[in-house]
Amino acid sequence: MRVVVQRAQQAQVSIAGQVHGQIDQGLVLLVGFQDGDGEAELAYLVRKILNLRIFSDADGKLNLNVQQVQGSILSISQFTLYADTRHGNRPSFTDAGDPQVASQLYDTFNEQLAAAGVPVATGVFGADMQVSLVNDGPVTICYDTDQK
Repeated sequence: MRVVVQRAQQAQVSIAGQVHGQIDQGLVLLVGFQDGDGEAELAYLVRKILNLRIFSDADGKLNLNVQQVQGSILSISQFTLYADTRHGNRPSFTDAGDPQVASQLYDTFNEQLAAAGVPVATGVFGADMQVSLVNDGPVTICYDTDQK
């Protein structure tokens, strides 16, 4: 499982010209799955993301997590995180997880984040989406459960 985390001042996802989800201060998550991902990967990344201290405290130090700043999460499914670009100029996506399994994992991942009390907005799994955000910092963190 791979997640790219971006600290955002605001963000939104649109589908067919209509805003589907939006947040103010918080995190934008680009989320990808591979075959073999399951509950262990979900639990690990939910814990890491909820406890990720990338928001400034009163002294300007990155000491606060999304819950402590009463932020929100915009979670976007993105199978292209598993693009293989080693050969040629056209990426291969054979490393991306089976869409039916990945869709279920994505829903569970978002439910677990929301269960911790963080508002979660989402895109639609498999849809053509337009994501816009104001990356704050910029701060971008990448997680890969194969490298934990």
